[in-house]
Amino acid sequence: MGSYVYASGCRKRGDRIDAMISLETIGYYSQQPGSQNYPVAGLGLLYPRTGNFISFVGNLFSRSLLHQALGEFRRHATIPSEGAAMPEFVPGVSWSDQWSFWQHGYPGIMITDTAPFRYPYYHTRNDTPDKLDYDSMTRVVAGLENVIRRLVNPSRNQ
Repeated sequence: MGSYVYASGCRKRGDRIDAMISLETIGYYSQQPGSQNYPVAGLGLLYPRTGNFISFVGNLFSRSLLHQALGEFRRHATIPSEGAAMPEFVPGVSWSDQWSFWQHGYPGIMITDTAPFRYPYYHTRNDTPDKLDYDSMTRVVAGLENVIRRLVNPSRNQ
């Protein structure tokens, strides 16, 4: 993985990385009750069953970053959000580039619409641009702009 090679080089150079944000799939939302599934039985009791939110996911080591980013996102964003720091063995938690940074001791989170746990067309021939919710994606990106600004300059009032 290119991200693994990059994170390894960062560690070898002694680069200070306080946060890695991996944007995974962020474009599918549904207002249909029962449209959201989870990889582990019981998570549906704690989190919404309607797939109309963006999710912030991290490992236990990245819990502080996750809470900081999610809190800032919620202060400004106009789209529902959920977040969880979970063990890496939970399916989906380590399925993106943040995993590479975790392997080198850097905190990282994934921002995702939860792809295969929500999107019925995931990795099929029917996975086409017309299935995406561009308005919701725009709202996610606008909310993330504030997250990134705060992570870069934590003392700045916004």
